[in-house]
Amino acid sequence: MSDEPQPQPKTPGWASRESLAAGDPQTAGPEGAGKTKKPKRPKRTGWRRLIPTWRMVVGTFVIGVLLLVGGFFLGYSLVHIPAANALATKQANVYLYADGSVIARDGEVNRESVGLARISKDAQHAVLAAEDRDFYSESAIDPGAMVRAGWNTATGKGKQSGSTITQQYVKNYYLAQEQTITRKVKEFFISIKLDREKSKDEILEGYLNTSFFGRGAYGIQAAAQAYYGVDAKDLTAAQGAYLASLLNAPSQYDVVAHPENRPAAEARWNYVLDGMVKEDWLTPAERAAQKFPVPKESTISTGMSGQRGYIVNIVKDYLVGNDIVDEEELDRGGYRITTTLHKDKQDAFVKAVDDKLMSQLDKKERKVDTYVRAGGASVDPRTGKVVAMYNGIDYVKQYTPNATRRDFQVGSTFKPFVFTSAVENNSKTQDGRFINPNTIYDGTSERPVQGWSGTRYDPENEDHRDYGDITVREATDKSVNAVYAQMAVDVGPGEVKQTAIDLGLPADTPEMPEGPAIALGTATASPLDMAEAYATIANHGSHGTYTLVEKVMKDGKHEVDLPERRERQAVSREAADTTTSVLRSVVQNGTATAAQAAGRPAAGKTGTAEEDTAAWFAGYTPELATVVAVMGQDPKTAAHKPLYGAMGLPRINGGGAPAEIWGQYTREALEGEPVTDFDLRLQTGADVTAAPTADSSDEPGGDESGTSTPDDESSGDEDTGAETPGGSASTPPGDTGGDGTGDTSTGGPATGGPSTEPGPTGGAGGGEDDSSGGGTTEGGDGGETTGAGGGGDSGTGTITGLPTRPGRESQ
Repeated sequence: MSDEPQPQPKTPGWASRESLAAGDPQTAGPEGAGKTKKPKRPKRTGWRRLIPTWRMVVGTFVIGVLLLVGGFFLGYSLVHIPAANALATKQANVYLYADGSVIARDGEVNRESVGLARISKDAQHAVLAAEDRDFYSESAIDPGAMVRAGWNTATGKGKQSGSTITQQYVKNYYLAQEQTITRKVKEFFISIKLDREKSKDEILEGYLNTSFFGRGAYGIQAAAQAYYGVDAKDLTAAQGAYLASLLNAPSQYDVVAHPENRPAAEARWNYVLDGMVKEDWLTPAERAAQKFPVPKESTISTGMSGQRGYIVNIVKDYLVGNDIVDEEELDRGGYRITTTLHKDKQDAFVKAVDDKLMSQLDKKERKVDTYVRAGGASVDPRTGKVVAMYNGIDYVKQYTPNATRRDFQVGSTFKPFVFTSAVENNSKTQDGRFINPNTIYDGTSERPVQGWSGTRYDPENEDHRDYGDITVREATDKSVNAVYAQMAVDVGPGEVKQTAIDLGLPADTPEMPEGPAIALGTATASPLDMAEAYATIANHGSHGTYTLVEKVMKDGKHEVDLPERRERQAVSREAADTTTSVLRSVVQNGTATAAQAAGRPAAGKTGTAEEDTAAWFAGYTPELATVVAVMGQDPKTAAHKPLYGAMGLPRINGGGAPAEIWGQYTREALEGEPVTDFDLRLQTGADVTAAPTADSSDEPGGDESGTSTPDDESSGDEDTGAETPGGSASTPPGDTGGDGTGDTSTGGPATGGPSTEPGPTGGAGGGEDDSSGGGTTEGGDGGETTGAGGGGDSGTGTITGLPTRPGRESQ
């Protein structure tokens, strides 16, 4: 046998990987004959490497499910149903004047728990229709609704809870109100456990007894008493639907406190009733018979009597509306709120209203005197701080805050915004003349407005008085509707509206149309809104939103952040100051001579609502802008009522009680402060009078106001501090009494002659009528008559050459 290695026979069925891969026929044994070899899987390259395999997808899904299930059971085992939260130990909120003295304390919990059997079925169904129609058939949580609500919140469609009634009850009864993930997780697990341990009836009963309905009422029994004076078992379907609506926005949907929000409240009420029909809890016939149940005025503890309750609620609305404090958190208490109100000015406001209005009423002898309401607000133009408000005779007796309500027309107090807009936009008349205080207009009553493409508009002046050619200044003194309706079209109604908004009126102010009627004051702004706008004019056109709160502390140690107040130049200084010069004439020679009682340089404008349902005076000194309104409202039906015969006078108008209240309040509020004059910078050409062209109007106007000779250009007594290019001091127009003579160099009409404007002492004067075309009225017998003579434009001033700003473009 040789020592050389001998070849070994190949074992059948065995082969090298290489030969198998190569398909070597020699490796194929008998068992492998005819079989296909499995190819090697190619490696994943390029973008395919980024796509997970099905094994990875399935594995991830299985792991995720295991984690979710594990997390659910872990959370379910760790989270226990806690004891009820300590709402019964709720703290009071303290409201302070700017000097630190106490205005009021609130925080009393108003709740009476009742069993489900003591809550009417209609009320139960109304709440279910409003909040959770599938409550009895669904589980404790609704994941779909939660995801949908989270998505809507994340995409900017507003905060939405997506919570079932069970979840809301857990939040109200067991947890705090903070919007945190931890609280939501606890709410989730407690809701599931609670749904297993309590019946649906028990949960609904708990929810109805813990929910907040506004007016300090926790629970439906307290709410039924607070809003309707009945027990929860006696609530009708209509009343139950209204209370259910309140759950969505307790304070804002209180139509007594916020009459301007009634459309929104009624829409929510209708939604609830429609839901009851859809769920077969109410028949269509029963639904059709329902009428909106206006709640009664609130009965409040004496601790909120006088002005205190009004102030507390207005400040609450301010804090909630500006996202400073959440409403439910505020209601839980523990806040110390320092307001911007000055106690001495607040007291002076109340005293002025009592002296000039309330003490003159005889409610036993004159039914109309029972309709009289008063509201007002006072703002420091330099800081925007609200220093005083008047809201009503007593919060316990009259619940609606008259300083902030937005349901009475402002009348001719809106006209200055038209003139401000004209100057701001360098506007021209229909025949191409720039509008300034001495621009001549046709004051013929019922003269059709020229250049208006809408429906014919021809407002009448009071008593159909034809003024003929009249300057803007004199038309403002006498509130000539024909002039201001035409000026609104000359400027552009849209521009006028934008200027009013820029000055401070809310953009959503009701009844502020983009048409000539806007000039007559159909808008229903509040006295506080108007005070903010007039403060902007007083502050030379610089606007900053009003502020009501100086400081907020939580639990005595945490200071709450307040929004930063920003100022901007809303209109040019020339536009604001030229308006001031015109409004000074109204106080000196026009409808508001009663405001001279302030004893200081003052500017302002009177106004009267349609059918004399409200009378206004809006005025200011360099230090203080204040608006006063006297309103007529039926104490039982809340309907607006005319004030003819109130106080024993033929009528109440802006130059009467409102201007008298303003004069006394302003004098006392500024007592001890130095008297300062207006520092005005007027528009270029404010002293120039351009006569209209022969074809500027197709309506001939008679000259019934003594305007046959040019305006008087004598200097007034107001030192504006402004200088002409030559360096000489100048005097704005309209600051001295006129004698009816004029200077032919201006080409304008003279002033003087008998005045038809009613005055504070009564008389058979004329006045103004804004009622045509849905407008407002001012004047009338026994109103603001100033007497014979001295009612016109007394001077035009001599300021020339001052710079002006180009007109603002539409926004």
